[in-house]
Amino acid sequence: MVKSINFVVLGKQDIASEFGKKGTETDLTLYDRKESDIIKTWVIPNGFPDKIQPLFQAINLAEYVIFHVDVLDKFTGEQIIALDSLKKEKGILSHTFDVDEFKLNAMIKGTVVEKYRRVDQDKIKEEMDKLEPISNEGPSEMVIDHCFDVKGVGTVILGKVTSGKIKQYDNLKLYPLGTDVLIKSIQMHDDPVEESVYPARVGLAVKGVKPDEVGRGDVISEEDTVEVKNKIEIDFQKNPFYKNEITENQGCLVCIGLQIKAAKFTSLSPLQLTFEKPIVCKQKQQVVILKPESTTIRILGNGIIIS
Repeated sequence: MVKSINFVVLGKQDIASEFGKKGTETDLTLYDRKESDIIKTWVIPNGFPDKIQPLFQAINLAEYVIFHVDVLDKFTGEQIIALDSLKKEKGILSHTFDVDEFKLNAMIKGTVVEKYRRVDQDKIKEEMDKLEPISNEGPSEMVIDHCFDVKGVGTVILGKVTSGKIKQYDNLKLYPLGTDVLIKSIQMHDDPVEESVYPARVGLAVKGVKPDEVGRGDVISEEDTVEVKNKIEIDFQKNPFYKNEITENQGCLVCIGLQIKAAKFTSLSPLQLTFEKPIVCKQKQQVVILKPESTTIRILGNGIIIS
């Protein structure tokens, strides 16, 4: 059985090219390499810092973080807050020679990044090779990051298995649409496979949906393993660095998994959000609220779904 490990590369993103071969390239760029029976993938949010959204999507695609800091600015601050908001506790931290370590320590104090393994720049790969694949048994589920049409094949979906395994000829559901989807074939690292287990990156040829019906963040899973909602209540924690006031009916963007959806605050206590379009979610899932138009920090706060 082929195993998988997925990393997000933050800070100086271009070091990812030293680790693997470039594949899919949009506002997220993927690099991968196969080592014996392990496929390693590195994702970089190259749409960041222009946009905040790809940062959260890239982090949510990874089990492990490689954070190579080359400058101490507000965007490094956003990356630290993003990692802390999403509770990404497993990672490697390094920095270039010109970064003031004392200031970096002050920036990461009290966050998950403080617990990362610290290494010199030339030891990142050596430390990365010590990290083991993680397992997550459960119902079949995958999150989608890209979808397109291939001549002679039909709809092709790229994404990550987020629970259990996906098998060829599985009949699953696409959410939030609720459509039946047949898995015609599966590829990992361009090789055909009959099944793929968490946390595999996969390419699926599917029957039952067209590319324009599929969006980033949509989920393919067994029936009733996820919920589709237009309104959620969250146990909310405001980001202390976000100084603006939050008011009822104020608009925002909400990150849940790879979904980034427009919403409004319909209640502040308890904190409730109502979405323009349906979202896919689970109880106790991490939620981050964003204000992309903010000229200072763009991360408003985070919390978990309670209903």
